[in-house]
Amino acid sequence: MTSSTSVKPSGKVRYAGVNIAGFDFGCLQDGSCPVKSCTDPGEEGAYQMQHFVQRQGLNTFRLPVAWQYLVNAKLGGKLDSTNFAKYDKLVQSCLKVAKLCIISIHNYGRWNGSIVGQSDGVVTNAHFNSLWSQLATKYANEPKVAFGLMNEPHKLCITDWAETIQEAVTTIRKTGATQNLILLPGINHSSAGAFLYDGSATELSTVVNLDGSITNLIFDVHIYLDEDGTGKHSECTTSNALIFTRLATWLRKEGRQAFLSETGGGNTNSCVKYMREQLQILMDNSDVYLGWTGWAAGKFSTSYVLSETPFGKAGNYVDQLLVKEAIAGVFNSV
Repeated sequence: MTSSTSVKPSGKVRYAGVNIAGFDFGCLQDGSCPVKSCTDPGEEGAYQMQHFVQRQGLNTFRLPVAWQYLVNAKLGGKLDSTNFAKYDKLVQSCLKVAKLCIISIHNYGRWNGSIVGQSDGVVTNAHFNSLWSQLATKYANEPKVAFGLMNEPHKLCITDWAETIQEAVTTIRKTGATQNLILLPGINHSSAGAFLYDGSATELSTVVNLDGSITNLIFDVHIYLDEDGTGKHSECTTSNALIFTRLATWLRKEGRQAFLSETGGGNTNSCVKYMREQLQILMDNSDVYLGWTGWAAGKFSTSYVLSETPFGKAGNYVDQLLVKEAIAGVFNSV
């Protein structure tokens, strides 16, 4: 749990919101992220967050960003003053209106094709720790900032990955950022369905804070609702009920919690139906599920298959169906 104390389900998760995408644009599954492709959500991103809070009652935003963008493509380098200033402006806009702002590194466990800590010294844990040391130092006194260590790592060794994550957690806590939530990602694209079976649950359970506690160490899971679970289709076919009930049982038994930082579907009746059912399971198990952020708004076009970007301009936004009826609708139902 966020502490080791047992908590009864309240019927409502703490956090709900959307991803504000853009700074991650251009990132591929091999961890290559051309800096020139990264797109600042800018004032539009800030206005969207304000709108989602004021009009839809949401309180959480995940802010994906490319590792390369933050250090201007210099592995192991310092935060680039120009690029980081732009990203931090988005973070500050989030902090003004939200309850939780999640920094998420969108590199799939890699940098330009090389796996962090598993590439014969090409990309090391020290490189990764350097990034997180700098970010944690910047936000150590801002408890509303959560650290999403890595988006969707895949095709790597879970034992070595758990060591990478442990080093990152230790690095973050040593900066004095002792109160921030840290999201720990599993290895199969952070799949909620695979988490209990691919070694992620077992190995990531060994990750601890400096004092040996698990306080504010939260498992990071993703899932989609279409026919093949890729999030590439506009129609949904499942509520993932069995996955989330089984995971809830395990989390409760182990005294742990998880956050669904990516989930989404088309703006269709089937996706509204199944997404509402899925998110209701999280609400019913709010002792072990902290919340969710849907994918995605920000710089995505309103015509993108999973778009949660509102139509219109600031002050006159009209929300996408899935946001209104499910992402926000379920959260506001209690």
